[in-house]
Amino acid sequence: MANRPLQFVLRLRKLKVKGKENRVDMQVAVPTGRKRVDFRSFCKAVSNNTTFSPEEVHAVLNMSIATARNFVANGDTVEFGDMGTLLPSFKSKAVPKDEKFNAVKHIVKPVVHLMPSKKYFELNDASFEQVEDKKKGKGGIGQHGN
Repeated sequence: MANRPLQFVLRLRKLKVKGKENRVDMQVAVPTGRKRVDFRSFCKAVSNNTTFSPEEVHAVLNMSIATARNFVANGDTVEFGDMGTLLPSFKSKAVPKDEKFNAVKHIVKPVVHLMPSKKYFELNDASFEQVEDKKKGKGGIGQHGN
């Protein structure tokens, strides 16, 4: 798969700049031109580089996700390849020390937390391309700063 540059547009933002009292108009790059790759298309692309069919890739990926979730639901931490580590997490309500702690009542929102791998999630090999802002009326500026 050929790498395309990440497209961006420049937008004007009023930002507080260190050493200045008022907010100043500043240029900020904002990603644009993104498309969503649905799961079936992703599985097909993966299968093109393997001996598996798109359906087999789909089944294996879904099963690995479900299996990892089951391990995490049982309190285990799962190393999920180059993507990172999956671990259980939750929020706890504060309870006075003289009151009995009730896990069902005081532990809320249990979730699977992804601790992303820096190596995987940093796009150090990306290139960039400025494109014309289609929303010029909404704080956008042209390709040449106008």
